[in-house]
Amino acid sequence: MTDETCQWQGWRQATERALYGPGGFYLRPEGPAGHFRTSVHASPLFAAAVARLLAEVAEELGTAEVDLVDVGAGRGELLTGVLAAIGGGDGSTSGLTRGLTVRAYAVERAARPAGLDPRIEWTDRLPRGVRGLVFANEWLDNVPVDVAEADAEGTARYVEVRADGTERLGGPVSGPDAEWLARWWPLREPGARAEIGRPRDEAWASAVASLTAGRAVAVDYAHVRDARPPFGSLTGFRGGREVPPVPDGSCDLTAHVALDACAAAVGAASERSPVAELVSQREALRGLGVSGGRPPLSLASTDPAAYVRALSSAGEAAELTARGGLGDFLWLTRRVPGGATKPPGQGGY
Repeated sequence: MTDETCQWQGWRQATERALYGPGGFYLRPEGPAGHFRTSVHASPLFAAAVARLLAEVAEELGTAEVDLVDVGAGRGELLTGVLAAIGGGDGSTSGLTRGLTVRAYAVERAARPAGLDPRIEWTDRLPRGVRGLVFANEWLDNVPVDVAEADAEGTARYVEVRADGTERLGGPVSGPDAEWLARWWPLREPGARAEIGRPRDEAWASAVASLTAGRAVAVDYAHVRDARPPFGSLTGFRGGREVPPVPDGSCDLTAHVALDACAAAVGAASERSPVAELVSQREALRGLGVSGGRPPLSLASTDPAAYVRALSSAGEAAELTARGGLGDFLWLTRRVPGGATKPPGQGGY
């Protein structure tokens, strides 16, 4: 074994290196789409729904010029789809999007892909002073976190890991991490495990803070306090298959997000920042016009081509909203009303 393979690290440090370090999984040319399927890749209906959401935000702000920030942008697929939906005139979006001018920002650590729409600004950090929509689809689940496990005496200890995936228990969880576990994910039985979501809370708070006015939305595999997985949810993905989580850069490393903790991290509700909204993707997309209902059979005889298109669209909508699948994702929304108009500037990530 090499020295690197033998080195013990906490899961947060090991994940950071494996995903975003030199040669890391997320810096590879093929991008996330080469290994797993998100809502963005499942159907253009998802981008069209985000376009409608962006139009709603613009209407709330009383402007036709609006910012769209895609956090964890992959290779720009979502922004490309939204811009196409707004400008395509193909009926995939409502009249709300007509006349909308979008300033699009892709926030991603990987290099800008060749051939990307020149209207999309590529950056490795959140812009500041955003007026519009900050949208983070399957971003928080890839923010690295430490893993804790209760030992035989019930003490929560950090789980340490080597690059080959071998684990051992390290020192007791302490400080802010221990406080987070006590509040959000208490480990009550020996062998119980948790992902310590504090870095994700901070990442979400930073995303909301980038807004001058508008909405921040996080969409992810998620759970809330009353339904935490008893042994955690850390796993890996490679080539379209779920695999053991091994922090050697060969696979994605992901864990479901404690979105209720993220919601609370932004602070108390106020007139400036009302209470967060947490709904399923099924509910969110239906509110944006995505339904899995079949077209009327009569259309098959009056306009067969239209019937086939509508049937295909219904199938894609059904996948996006399916129980036990993408429909069970949670959408966390925080609204930030008001604020003076100014162009976004660069800030911290």
